[in-house]
Amino acid sequence: MTVSQESAPTSGHRRNEADVVVIGAGLAGLTAARELVAAGLSVTVLEARDRVGGRLLNHDLGDGQVTEIGGQFVGPTQDHILALAEQVGVATYQATVPGESVYVHAGRAKRFSGQTLPDLLALPDMGIALARIGQAVRKLSPLAPRQAPKARELDGMTYETWLRKAEVTGAAVDLVNIFLNSAYGGEARDASALFSLWYVSTFGDETHPGTMERGTGTEGGAQDSRFVGGSQLVAQRLALELDGRVRLAAPVRRISQDSTGVTVVSDAGDWRAGRVIVAVPPLLASRIVWDPLLPPQQDQLYQRLPFGTLMKCVAVYDKPFWRADGLSGMGLLRDGSPIREMFDNTPPDGGPGVLMGFLGGKEWRKWAHRPAGERRGAVLRCFARVVGERAFDTVDYVEQDWTAEQWTQGGPTSVAAPGVLTGYGEWMGRRFGRVHWAGAEFSPYWTGFMDGAVRSGKQAAAELLDHS
Repeated sequence: MTVSQESAPTSGHRRNEADVVVIGAGLAGLTAARELVAAGLSVTVLEARDRVGGRLLNHDLGDGQVTEIGGQFVGPTQDHILALAEQVGVATYQATVPGESVYVHAGRAKRFSGQTLPDLLALPDMGIALARIGQAVRKLSPLAPRQAPKARELDGMTYETWLRKAEVTGAAVDLVNIFLNSAYGGEARDASALFSLWYVSTFGDETHPGTMERGTGTEGGAQDSRFVGGSQLVAQRLALELDGRVRLAAPVRRISQDSTGVTVVSDAGDWRAGRVIVAVPPLLASRIVWDPLLPPQQDQLYQRLPFGTLMKCVAVYDKPFWRADGLSGMGLLRDGSPIREMFDNTPPDGGPGVLMGFLGGKEWRKWAHRPAGERRGAVLRCFARVVGERAFDTVDYVEQDWTAEQWTQGGPTSVAAPGVLTGYGEWMGRRFGRVHWAGAEFSPYWTGFMDGAVRSGKQAAAELLDHS
C-alpha cells in the first residue's frame, strides 16, 4: 500500500476520472475518502503538501521516537477521533505527568497541584468568569449559534468587551487569554463574543453540553491524552488504508463544474469527477479559482475566517529532568511572558525529555519577526522559570510557525471577528452544486479540533452519498 507522490499519468488534455475527488489530506479529507471508498465509490485525494495530516505533524526525535509540533491532545467526548484511532491501530496514553505544575505571576513562580491556581486575588474573578461564561453558553446551541438570544448583540462586540460587561475583571480576562492563546491563536479582543461563547459550546457532544472546564482541562478534559507514535500517525495510517488513492504535491488551482460533473485542475494533472469534497481551511478554499464563482456570500464568509497566529516551540533534553524534582512540566505564565502555556511533551516511554510551549496571539505578533536566536533565548527563559536553569541545556530546539505553512497560514483554527457569524454564518458549509465541504471548522462539536475534523469528514461523505 502506498501514498503516491508522482504526477498523474496524464497525456495532453487527457483527464483522470473518479467518482469523487477529495481536496486535502488532513483528517477531514482522509476520513471522508475512507467513508466513500467503503461505500464502493472510486476516490482520489489531492493534497498540496508532500505529506498527509494537515495541521497534524510529528517531529522525529530519533530512535523511533516522535513528538508533535501540530495538534496533539484528545479527551472525553471526542469519541469520533478516538474510535478512528483505535480502528487504524493507534493507541492513546495519559498526557498528564505526575507532579506539581507552576504558576508564574508578579515575578514569582509558585508550585501547585490540581486545577486551583495559587493566586488568591485572581480566584474570585475567575470563579465569576466561569459562572458568567457557563450561563451564556447554556443559552447557545452548537448547531445554531445565530439563533441564540441576543445573537446580534453578542456578535456586535468582542469577547473582551463582553467579559468586562459581565463584570469579569483584568485578572480573569488575562487567564482567559492564556487559554485563547493556544485554543485559537488569539486574544479575547480578536473574536466576537458570539463566536467565542459558541466555541465553548462545542466542547462536548450530543449528550454532554460544552463547558469551559472541559475545554481547558487536562486530566478528564481536552488535554487528557496523546497518541502513541504521535497524532500524525492516525492520518498516515488512513492514507495507507486508501492504498494509492492519495496524490501528494498536488495543489488544486481551479474547480469548474457543469451539469454533468466537476473538473479539478491540480499541479499533478486534471481530474473529472461526479462530485468534489473540499477539505481545506475556508480561507484557502476561497483562493481557489472557481467556475462558476462561489456564491458571493459564501466567498465573503470564507475570506472572513482566517486562522489565528500560533507557533509551537519545542526543547529537547537527554531526559525529562524536571520529573525528578516533582514537577509535571506544565506551566502557566502571565505578565507578558512570550510563552504563556507549556507542557511536558515527552514520548510515552519517558525519553528523551521534551518541553513544549505555545507562542500565540499578541506574543506571536511581538516575537515571530525577531531573530531566531533571540526568540529561542526568550522561550528557554520562560521554560527555566518553570523547571529551572537546566532548561537551557537542550540537545535540540524546534519551532513550528503555522503561519509560515503555505497550505495552512495560521492556526490552530479559524477565528470570526464581530459581525461574521450573524452576517454570513448561514453560508458555512452550504453545498455549492456538486461541491461539498469538510474540515474541523465545519463541525458543531469540537470545532477546530481533531474530533471536529473526523466528524465533519463523515458528515460530508454522508451528505454526498445522499445527493448522489
